[in-house]
Amino acid sequence: MKLVLNGHDERYVVEQSLMALFPEERPVYEQILPCDTTWAIISLREEADRCRVTVELSYQGKAAPYSYGCSLTGTDFEKEGQRRHVIGKCFFLAAREVTGVTPPWGSLTGVRPDKLATWAMAEGRTQQQAQAILENNYFVTPERAALAAETGAQALFAGQSLGPRDIAVYVGIPFCPTRCAYCSFVSQSVEKSFAMVPPYVDALVWELKAGGQMVRQAGLRVRAFYMGGGTPTTLTAAQMDRVLEAFETAFDTAACEEMTVEAGRPDTITAEKLAVLKAHGVTRVSVNPQTMEDHVLRAIGRCHTAGDIERAMELTAQHGFPHVNMDLIAGLPEDTAEGFRRSLDRCLAFGTDNVTVHTLALKKGSRILTEGLRIPGQETVAEMLDYAAPVLRAAGHHPYYLYRQKYMSGSFENIGWSHPGAECLYNIYIMSELCSILSFGAGGSTKMVEPGTNHIQRAFNLKYPKEYIERPEKSLANQAAFAAFYETLKGV
Repeated sequence: MKLVLNGHDERYVVEQSLMALFPEERPVYEQILPCDTTWAIISLREEADRCRVTVELSYQGKAAPYSYGCSLTGTDFEKEGQRRHVIGKCFFLAAREVTGVTPPWGSLTGVRPDKLATWAMAEGRTQQQAQAILENNYFVTPERAALAAETGAQALFAGQSLGPRDIAVYVGIPFCPTRCAYCSFVSQSVEKSFAMVPPYVDALVWELKAGGQMVRQAGLRVRAFYMGGGTPTTLTAAQMDRVLEAFETAFDTAACEEMTVEAGRPDTITAEKLAVLKAHGVTRVSVNPQTMEDHVLRAIGRCHTAGDIERAMELTAQHGFPHVNMDLIAGLPEDTAEGFRRSLDRCLAFGTDNVTVHTLALKKGSRILTEGLRIPGQETVAEMLDYAAPVLRAAGHHPYYLYRQKYMSGSFENIGWSHPGAECLYNIYIMSELCSILSFGAGGSTKMVEPGTNHIQRAFNLKYPKEYIERPEKSLANQAAFAAFYETLKGV
């Protein structure tokens, strides 16, 4: 679709709306010619403290002009957000006029749609009132609005126990046995980069020791620890022991309420590794099948079977971890609605108290796109998700966090479900941006959250393991930025 922006350069919000409303279209910034039939002109005019957005949209022979205005109030930062909201809303209303389609999340395009509900409840509104705001102001469907209000309430509750100098720690292990067809993460196949793992662990241990010293000096308190990837259990038991020991030695863990490690693939899980996790006080492990259908596992490039997952779950149960999570993905290549139902039913049969239901995101660089793998349609994905929610609730689970990604099938969402009291706090902290996240390892994204505001700063570790190993000064610079951020909040 050809796009012309007048009076502004808000490409991001327009492009996000385009992806949600016209998933087959891609943005093109070129002059609109008389012969063109698919285009949009988005204009913004501002006078004093009012702005008006006008959208002229043409799509497959249908045209829909739409205009919408609002007052601008508050700080410059708040006014910027209000302008973006009006642009997105106006584009959405014009698009809905020509397509007759309302996406499940309405005009919302962001990663964290339930933050609006959390903010509303923090201002004193009820959960039902927060839901109504999403329905009436953002055109979210009643089902999704209720879901966002429910997870937003969980975030509000979790945030009440956090102090202004509380943080969470993330440790990244960017190695996997093989690369899944849907994956675009920067991760290395251990088969191809085995020699890189030992020096990576050395560099990670060094970074953890330096970071722990910085956190102690800054007077910060660690509330949650999360080791993700990649697949952390591609490390040997001894290597995992070194990393966890480095964290426990470098940081004061007295206030750390949970330690989560993604065990991930069953073909990397051994009794020896689980014993190491148990010895270090890990409270939550993830065994992530993504599907329990063998032909789907083959299609996504997994080198294990559903039987291997069952054996890994039995082994995990023997070690008595307080909480166990399982991940599933709706919309995988070669899957069907019936296959997804069987997968979810088999996962629930294990008695796991955490289940995360992802929706497939078509990521650039994934084999699904580069090889053109066959995936279920939007209607089938919707059928999968419509089955999941009532079945999980009937099994005693409730939704406690959600987020969205670009290019998601059907413009749906990812939802974490758990039994009451089994919620992963780290997931709530990071998705609702309740506290700063200090990240370690290649590809780590450190997030600095100013308490009580929506102001966030970010610092990124080097992406690739080789760069990360060879340039430790970048990690130190990020830690210095983290310390400086909290130095400006000395009175907090």
